[in-house]
Amino acid sequence: MKLGKAPIAVIAVVILAGLAAYGVSMHQRFSRRNSLAERIFSMGNTQGGASVSTRGAPPETIEGLRNAIAAYEKQIEQYVALAARTGSYWKILAVRLQDRGLHGEALEALENAIYYNPEDPTLHYSAGISAGIMAKSLYAFSENENYNREHYFDAAEKAFLRAIELDDRYLRPRYGLGVLYTFELDRPGEAIPHLEKCLEISRNDVDTMFVLARSFYMLNNYQAAVDIYDRIITLTRDEKKRIDAQNNRQMALGHMYG
Repeated sequence: MKLGKAPIAVIAVVILAGLAAYGVSMHQRFSRRNSLAERIFSMGNTQGGASVSTRGAPPETIEGLRNAIAAYEKQIEQYVALAARTGSYWKILAVRLQDRGLHGEALEALENAIYYNPEDPTLHYSAGISAGIMAKSLYAFSENENYNREHYFDAAEKAFLRAIELDDRYLRPRYGLGVLYTFELDRPGEAIPHLEKCLEISRNDVDTMFVLARSFYMLNNYQAAVDIYDRIITLTRDEKKRIDAQNNRQMALGHMYG
């Protein structure tokens, strides 16, 4: 997604202004919460114009409950709509920040977006991408360098796993885990099931094959790596990828017979 001509600062100001207005509205709503509850309860204190002896009780009749719901249903619908809109604003902001490479700030926006939409797998996948990039970018700026890298790599792993938990056929977080385990965390054995699942669904994904072949190579399963490189050489129309696969295949063969 392209940002277009609007600078990120302008977009952020517009979105944050909307969020600020929403915050004021929510504060007003919460401050009226007790009063609202008391008014609903009071509707149950009269039946047919007669007072009910139990003060503060909720409506005791079906008609009383219907009246209470009708009175405040519109306010509840407005609250839900505002919450949904706020979640969408945070998601838009996160995408814009990622487009500009501002992954630290994108993670903050995604955290807020996930608060409003905790079962959206695309948000968790996006968080995994930004966390992984942040981890790879922290190498010489802090005394807590190792902790920070581990923290972000751990966050990336958990975000990808959560995305898969929400949508088992969502391939991007599986591929993300494959890359993370193979190239960053030196855990190629854990990458293989996710990458193989990707290839069950998208059989000719050459990029996934490269990562899977690398995982097998790291585990000294050179024959499996060679078989995958052969498959890449047969499938790909990208000359550079074909050459890379041929070179990697020769390296694996060298370990097998060298």
